[in-house]
Amino acid sequence: MAKVKSAFVCTDCGADFSKWQGQCPECGQWNSVQEIKLGSSSRAKKGASSSGGYAGAASEIKTLGTIDLAEQPRFSSGIGEFDRVLGGGLVPGSAILVGGHPGAGKSTLLLQSMCSLALQMSTLYITGEESLQQVALRAKRLGLQADSLSMYSETCLEAIEQTIAVTKPKVIVIDSIQVVYTESLESAPGSVSQVRECAARLTRMAKQSGTVLFLVGHVTKEGAIAGPKVLEHMIDCSIMLESSSDMRFRTLRGIKNRFGAVNELGVFAMQENGLSEVKNPSAIFLNRGEEALPGSVVTILWEGTRALLVEVQALVDESQGSYPKRVSLGLDQNRLSMLLAVLNRHAGFHCGDQDVFLNLVGGVRTTETSTDLASVAAIISSFKGSALSSNIAIFGEVGLSGEVRPVPSGQERIQEAKKHGFTKVIVPFGNRPPKKDPDIEVVLIKKLAELFDHVF
Repeated sequence: MAKVKSAFVCTDCGADFSKWQGQCPECGQWNSVQEIKLGSSSRAKKGASSSGGYAGAASEIKTLGTIDLAEQPRFSSGIGEFDRVLGGGLVPGSAILVGGHPGAGKSTLLLQSMCSLALQMSTLYITGEESLQQVALRAKRLGLQADSLSMYSETCLEAIEQTIAVTKPKVIVIDSIQVVYTESLESAPGSVSQVRECAARLTRMAKQSGTVLFLVGHVTKEGAIAGPKVLEHMIDCSIMLESSSDMRFRTLRGIKNRFGAVNELGVFAMQENGLSEVKNPSAIFLNRGEEALPGSVVTILWEGTRALLVEVQALVDESQGSYPKRVSLGLDQNRLSMLLAVLNRHAGFHCGDQDVFLNLVGGVRTTETSTDLASVAAIISSFKGSALSSNIAIFGEVGLSGEVRPVPSGQERIQEAKKHGFTKVIVPFGNRPPKKDPDIEVVLIKKLAELFDHVF
């Protein structure tokens, strides 16, 4: 009997080792190294000889110049915001990982898309967590046209592969990958070895047959996809459906995409008939009152391929303790500390004895540096108790020497502000428009000190 081989893999970074260790030397996490069964060497050799390697059938060697550069044909998922995040639609033979917290709407989104696709092509929705009756009740509650959608309830990988080989669907959903198991491994479903092996075999099958594969992934308490980190390396596209308990809006964000731009953002509203697209997300994130208030400034983010107007709010208050608080929600905490240091050094604004709170309204999160100038204006506005005009939008990066640096897609941001009725924008000098627009005033600044002359 062939000896069963095993390896030890870190579930956080995907590094593998020859023996178990309490702490992963690569990422430094404790108790993240788990054992996975690799199977017998005889079975591996048999699989390699029959399939011709990882990608299936053996292929001939070609030079780079002779490879066909024809663009992969795409087709729509039936949901415009979903297509935006995917890079323009679905690519045959691609594997897509959809993650999100419980209740975010992953199954709802995919069920809506599959019901739309089932009217045009053969589809298969494989559910392992819910019964067929539960999925049917959800489709009826959402008012979906589900007569053409094929359903299958199974968790055994061998049975799933056999069904796919017979039905040959164009689009498949596995809900979820954590409950699927293979009989070739003795570990429990959801373990590192099961998730890794099942995902690899399903992805290989999708690429061989040209099938679009959706894998639904659970999310851990830390907000990462459960299972080995190597799961994200196997698939072509990884997207995350984000929400909070007090929000009726959902944001779909691209994390990895081999066929489009990453960090693309799609916005949905959870309603009685499911997830509906929000065509103009700036309108929901820019829900301001009629009266301008101190500490409130509008900035323009660039998410994927579109501009997004959001409100930055700041609160500066006298500290009641020995150590002033620095709290940032939606923005980088370290960047807030850096901006306060730049203000102190180059603008003479000292708030060492003040608590400073900074927030992006609507639960938006960003790592963009274009929010620097608006954050500074909001902090000073709150400190002085002086409100800015509600018709002003601000964006730009602030450097350590007090200079205002340009940001990408400056012209598109200005046009987005104009479209929403703003009459004045304050931007870096490097983002000056090629010609003057009579409908909107563009104020160009080079140094942080110039900001005070235009807004206060």
